[in-house]
Amino acid sequence: MLTGGPVLLTGTVCRRENGSVQEQEDPAGRPGNGTMHHDLEKQRRLRFRQLEQWKKVILEYVIITVATLLMVVGVHFFKFPNHFSFGGVTGVAVVLGEVLNYSAATYTFIINMALLVFGFIFLGKDFGIKTVYVSVLTSVGLSALEKWFPLTVPLTGQPVLELIFAIFLPALSAAILFNIGASGGGTDILAMILKKYTSFSISAALFLVDFVIVLASCFVFDIQTGLFSLTGLLAKSLVIDNVIESINLCKAFMIVCDDPEPICRYICEELGRSATIYRAEGAYSHHAKIMILTVTKRGQAVQLRNFVRRSQPDSFITIFNSSEIIGKGFRGLN
Repeated sequence: MLTGGPVLLTGTVCRRENGSVQEQEDPAGRPGNGTMHHDLEKQRRLRFRQLEQWKKVILEYVIITVATLLMVVGVHFFKFPNHFSFGGVTGVAVVLGEVLNYSAATYTFIINMALLVFGFIFLGKDFGIKTVYVSVLTSVGLSALEKWFPLTVPLTGQPVLELIFAIFLPALSAAILFNIGASGGGTDILAMILKKYTSFSISAALFLVDFVIVLASCFVFDIQTGLFSLTGLLAKSLVIDNVIESINLCKAFMIVCDDPEPICRYICEELGRSATIYRAEGAYSHHAKIMILTVTKRGQAVQLRNFVRRSQPDSFITIFNSSEIIGKGFRGLN
């Protein structure tokens, strides 16, 4: 027990005041043990947050790289050999490659680099590093595949099959990039410039450009190639939307029951989610009911459904799909 007067600790002075012992800074200005420990803890937490941020950035760029390479494979092996001319820069490159003396991969590289220059001129600091990375990787990847795996004829004699892959692989890539907040470069850069300096409808302007390119392919190649390209142009946006919805798909539950406690405990403790409880009343019986609203990932939905069926078989469950969940644990507030 401490009695009367100051008691010296290492770098710290403790004094009695109103029956309690309080830590103070050393008169010489040296911090106390408690202050030093607090500073070390702050530094440790800061390093941990920085490490987590670096891990997140690295993971994002791994995903961006994989998505971009998917697009490169789809374009080189399925789009270029069949002269499918839908889809922005690569569509323009297909037409130019037929009319002039250089390959489609070469024109893709030239156009992408020119758009990057325009992006830096007109957008400045608003021009994202991810967009630059995707544009450069796409251009370099197509040039590399042209050198390592040159193709002068289609891989198969089935243009419809190759059209499916020419649509699906770039669309999957675009959906992944969009989902993590990245841009595919190319005509996306033109869209960003138009958005900043004009009031044009960007989607309408880009669709018009793509349609003109497809129309040109009917004259540069033949009607069949033009119709395939038009089909690809119309189908690509639908595939992108469906892939984005599939990536973000969650299951929303509305459970009407008599005893919400076991279900809510399972949701919180076993699934790591939360729920909202509403008081309800049966329209026919007028009995008091409880309605539980919760959202889970797809894998957790099966677990929750089976638990409710097993623990409260008289409960009424409604399950529906949702791909726009914004909040803690999902998107926007993570």
